[in-house]
Amino acid sequence: MSRAEPKVAELPSVMRTRGWADYGLVDSGNGRKLERYGRYTVVRPEPQCLWAPALPASAWEAADAVFDPTDEEDAGRWKLKAPAPETWPLAWEGVKFNGRFTSFRHLAFFPEQAANWAWLDAAVRGARGVAQPRVLNLFGYTGVASLAMAAAGAAVTHVDASKRAVAWARENATLSGLADRPIRWITEDARKYVAREVRRGSTYEGIILDPPKYGRGPDGEVWRLFEDLPELAGLCAQLLSENAKFLVLNAYAERISGAALSGLLADKLKGRGGTIEWGELALVQEDGAREIGMSFFARWSA
Repeated sequence: MSRAEPKVAELPSVMRTRGWADYGLVDSGNGRKLERYGRYTVVRPEPQCLWAPALPASAWEAADAVFDPTDEEDAGRWKLKAPAPETWPLAWEGVKFNGRFTSFRHLAFFPEQAANWAWLDAAVRGARGVAQPRVLNLFGYTGVASLAMAAAGAAVTHVDASKRAVAWARENATLSGLADRPIRWITEDARKYVAREVRRGSTYEGIILDPPKYGRGPDGEVWRLFEDLPELAGLCAQLLSENAKFLVLNAYAERISGAALSGLLADKLKGRGGTIEWGELALVQEDGAREIGMSFFARWSA
């Protein structure tokens, strides 16, 4: 292992997600975005969209579903034009998963993460010297990143505190034809799991860390991003093997930045060498006229 300090990129980068067969950012503006998810078009709040929409009002009014937010952050309800099934099939590359109208404005996956999925796929496939990289996906949610890496040849440990989210992830694995791949499904508080893995001496060639701003574990454990992320990132650094290839950190909090995340990784990965890139993930409108920054990231690679 190199004893050099990680080299942090001087400038930020933007990881852009453009539409694919089952997803597209159709239009945006006036604090909302118009998207397509397979057979459905939906309207969701997006305060960053400070500009005027490009399409006429009739295009927005024709949407199949509109999310009506409440005062509680991210919560609300969907107003559907017609009854819809509980789930409907979607896909990205070879990974299949279900779309759902959840009560937290998203549809059971985050499309801007497709840029990360592509990067992780390439990282796993290009992991020289490791026949089957062991990868840990913390706060793994419905598992699209886990399935993308499993399809690329990784042995994946998927951890999420929500029993329902892990059940959905397992359904997505079956839908993708990946249920027989080496994927461990763990319902547990991420900090507890990582601390136990450190005590066990476990190691991984790659780690994905995608924490929420705030959350609760299965036994009532409270997660607060700014208070708890530094310790968790340090524990994750201890889990990286001598042949480790990457550690990806993603965050959606408004008061965070890619620069802050890169500084955290640089501090926790002292002596490991490698490089740290940082910046934001963005959704690109289908006409190419606009793009919306959705989250911040920093990633270390050997």
